[in-house]
Amino acid sequence: MSRDERADGPATSATASGTAYGTPPAFEAVGLTRSYRLDGGVLVDALRGVSLRIGQGEFAAIVGPSGSGKSTLMHLLGCLDRPTSGTLRVNGVDVATLDDAGLAGLRNRTIGFVFQSFHLLARTSALDNVALPLVYRGVSRAERRERARAALEAVGLGHRLTHRPSQMSGGEQQRVAIARALVGDPRVLLADEPTGNLDTRNGEEVMGLLERLNEGGVAVVLVTHDAEVAARGRRQIHVRDGRIERDT
Repeated sequence: MSRDERADGPATSATASGTAYGTPPAFEAVGLTRSYRLDGGVLVDALRGVSLRIGQGEFAAIVGPSGSGKSTLMHLLGCLDRPTSGTLRVNGVDVATLDDAGLAGLRNRTIGFVFQSFHLLARTSALDNVALPLVYRGVSRAERRERARAALEAVGLGHRLTHRPSQMSGGEQQRVAIARALVGDPRVLLADEPTGNLDTRNGEEVMGLLERLNEGGVAVVLVTHDAEVAARGRRQIHVRDGRIERDT
């Protein structure tokens, strides 16, 4: 984490709302919709006018059953997709003003991703898996490897640098994925069902790691259908039928 972005430590109530010192929120959505046209011409409204604000340093869980729209919302927040209508600002930037290259750049600079299925390169060491996002920033090989080493040590895997995914447990693979998300020093970490493929012990370790990262100043937005996992967030955003049902 860079000293200038993390010097103040965990977010206060002011910084969490994105108002302190004029800092924009991590995400601000106004009237977001997302519709898909299926084969046969059927139109499906996955999101129906969602408005929310997630501040810097928050730990928020987006909760809902399968088909509720929570994953669609995460894809929009992560700039992996574009809304059909409405306004979305990521770290103060209106995504509608960006072309595809600009959107990719915003993702690379601002957001770290952790997915349920890890998405690690099978024949590649943990060190090189973690270093991969820095390739797209033009970071030198020596610096990539040094930063990847530091990220793996931060998640307790300094002893697994040369191991491939097949040589690690599921919990270790997820920690590699978290290190890969953190190596670019993101402002926010988006985690989609990060414990979904893990047993109870490994799931607890991963959730503890996410909590410690949040305490260090990284905003965490967690997507889950698991009420126990969601309860670990300081805020729960409940989604149903493409709308926010309640925000607690």
